Amino acid sequence: MTKSLISDDSSPLATALLLAAGRGERMRPLTDATPKPLLRVRGQPLMQWAMQGLQRGGVRHLVVNTAWLGEQISQHFGGAFETADQAPMRLHYSQEGVDFGGALETAGGIARALPQLADVFWVAAGDVFAPDFVFAPEAYERFKASPQLAHIWLVPNPEHNPGGDFGLSAEGLALNVPKLTQPRPASADAALTHTATQAVVSSPASEQMRYTFSTLALYKRAFFEAAWCPIPAGNPAGVKAPLAAMLRAAMDNGAVSASLYTGAWTDVGTPERLAQLNAT
Repeated sequence: MTKSLISDDSSPLATALLLAAGRGERMRPLTDATPKPLLRVRGQPLMQWAMQGLQRGGVRHLVVNTAWLGEQISQHFGGAFETADQAPMRLHYSQEGVDFGGALETAGGIARALPQLADVFWVAAGDVFAPDFVFAPEAYERFKASPQLAHIWLVPNPEHNPGGDFGLSAEGLALNVPKLTQPRPASADAALTHTATQAVVSSPASEQMRYTFSTLALYKRAFFEAAWCPIPAGNPAGVKAPLAAMLRAAMDNGAVSASLYTGAWTDVGTPERLAQLNAT
């Protein structure tokens, strides 16, 4: 991997953003000296799994946002990510830690990186392990041609999020439904398959299935220019803002489509989950 940083303002806008700015409080003490995305999973940095998937999907310019110990990430990967069987992927950095002294949360971080991003772009998280997910060019083009402003991938609810995040309609729209206060039995979630996407839109919210947001998504720049996003492109004031409220507002306007992903997926949020991944 090349170690020289690339900072050419004339470079084409990137078609993907990898979120790698978080502190990883629940991963302490592992993250006291190492940023969570650089913790090793099955022989390589956790964030590298997503980088490899994006590269296989044809992404040639990737923005990585950094904050906590962010210099370690840029020093490790440098300005280009190269593998033997793929074209090099040029790396660009949105250094929230340098610019504002800390991470700007998901929506704030995306808004900060927006001037470096194309009109349509992937977003993945550097602390999520989803080695089988395909960043398909066909999905990118299909979403680009659609009227929706965001497309998210949902997963069956893991043990740490039994109430889920969002619903999914039979027409493939993400639904703003509240979390279940009494989640479905684990046996029911274990039986979920792609056929479970046939939820009925008219069902009462109490009867609709909930799924967990995988963090994998496609967005259009217009999503962050709509009324539900008060942060200007580039986030010059360094506003910290989560993404969930913006997604829910967009869902209420029918602007978010969704798919169900049932491949391997782990939100590596605790040392125990990291250990489980490395034990298998």
